[in-house]
Amino acid sequence: MGDDEPGRAANGRAPTIRDVARAAGVSVGTASKALNGRGQLRTETRARVRAEAERLRFRPNDLIRSMQRGRTYTVGLLTGDREGRFSLPLVMGVEDALGEAEILVFFCNTRGDPERERREMESLLAKQVDGLIVMGWRSNLRPPIAVPDARVPVVYAYSRVADPAALCLLPDQAHGARLATERLLAAGRRRLAHITGPTDYEAVWERWEAMAAVLAEHGLGLPEERVLCGVWEEGWGYAATGTLLDRDPAVDGVFCGSDTIARGVLDALRDRGRRVPEDVAVVGFDNWEILARFARPPLTTIDMNLHDLGREAARRLLAMVGGAREAGVVLLPCRLVARASCGVAGDETVH
Repeated sequence: MGDDEPGRAANGRAPTIRDVARAAGVSVGTASKALNGRGQLRTETRARVRAEAERLRFRPNDLIRSMQRGRTYTVGLLTGDREGRFSLPLVMGVEDALGEAEILVFFCNTRGDPERERREMESLLAKQVDGLIVMGWRSNLRPPIAVPDARVPVVYAYSRVADPAALCLLPDQAHGARLATERLLAAGRRRLAHITGPTDYEAVWERWEAMAAVLAEHGLGLPEERVLCGVWEEGWGYAATGTLLDRDPAVDGVFCGSDTIARGVLDALRDRGRRVPEDVAVVGFDNWEILARFARPPLTTIDMNLHDLGREAARRLLAMVGGAREAGVVLLPCRLVARASCGVAGDETVH
């Protein structure tokens, strides 16, 4: 093995592929194959070359590598999420996956403006990115982006288009609703209600239908007077709870369409003299930690696993850059984080 100082060759310059080859006792061609994952090499030879490259802190010339493979090792991210509530965990998941592959990420927030989206996309394509990830904040259909170069693959993450040739990754909203409803039933609740957001969100209908289906499986109903649709705000949760209890004082479990709504529900129940979870159990949606963990009591909620969804979007994009062909809508599972609002002393995760 060589005795060069890590990060420097014998003459003090940055190490090259020749330095790695010399240290590992192999030819330059063998070292190149070992580092690029090509060729038929013995496992121990490949491992030795990579170990020496790591010890020397060798980094291949990105420009040369790009020219050789026709890639820039960059990916563009486009999001229309104005507040970042949903895009941030997605971005973190994407960056984690691409960072492991030493790929640079260009992030652009279009703020929901189609013209801005077009300009940002053109700017990313001018940088010759290897692929694009288009992120949204809800599962409603949106227009596909018009990428003029068919060689640039696109993955839609928490975003959906009608194009059957497109690949769209979404959280399974129905699965999340089933988890929430089953948790309330497991807590012994039988008279359930649903307080949620506006009906122009497809997720609202998907969760409502899934909740009703679970209740039907248990011989229970979900009458419309126990389903209240409004806005994604704490004030709506508070007001809707008052309406709900006036209609049906016997309600003993509430599934909320967001953690923000659930915080308003918890406040209203407390002001009405209802104990949570003794009298009414409550489940939220989103697992927004700052709201859910510090609610009174801490809120049981559904986590859409957006970080994992971002990682999966990046993984699939890399496969497509490498030549794979994928299309269709892929639904990824949610998980339930049980806390005191359903009678659990500490955090408990259910998949």
